[in-house]
Amino acid sequence: MNCFPDTSFLCSLYRQQVHSALAIAWMKKRTEPLAVSSFLLLEFRQSARLQVKLRAADKSKGFEPHEAARMLRDLDSDLRHDVLKTVPVDWAVVHQLAEDLSGRYTATGGHRLANLLHVATALHLGKTEFLTFDARQRQLAEAVGLLVTV
Repeated sequence: MNCFPDTSFLCSLYRQQVHSALAIAWMKKRTEPLAVSSFLLLEFRQSARLQVKLRAADKSKGFEPHEAARMLRDLDSDLRHDVLKTVPVDWAVVHQLAEDLSGRYTATGGHRLANLLHVATALHLGKTEFLTFDARQRQLAEAVGLLVTV
């Protein structure tokens, strides 16, 4: 599979959101595990945990602890069952690619470091397709020649 996802794609898989149906439909078509990086998994897990803290401070934000726990459990199950596969990444190479992307695109596109790292990882791994529901992330991925397929 020549695709790499970002966190918005994973969030749509593991929590009901506006793009969940698209993410789930895409996953049903896959024929092999979807590659993920250790950084992507860290960002996803951190986000789920942070949402619990946000909810504790303000009931109109974030989500409940049981929902975050379910998301993390489902993610771990998919890793164990080869729905997702953590792939090795040379982080020094990814950081250099991200630095190059930052120099070329951040002043005009306003990209966050995590977005730069996800796109740089896809490039480093030789992926040609990128899975995202984030408009700014899509813009960056397309600017470097990745096909955004969802």
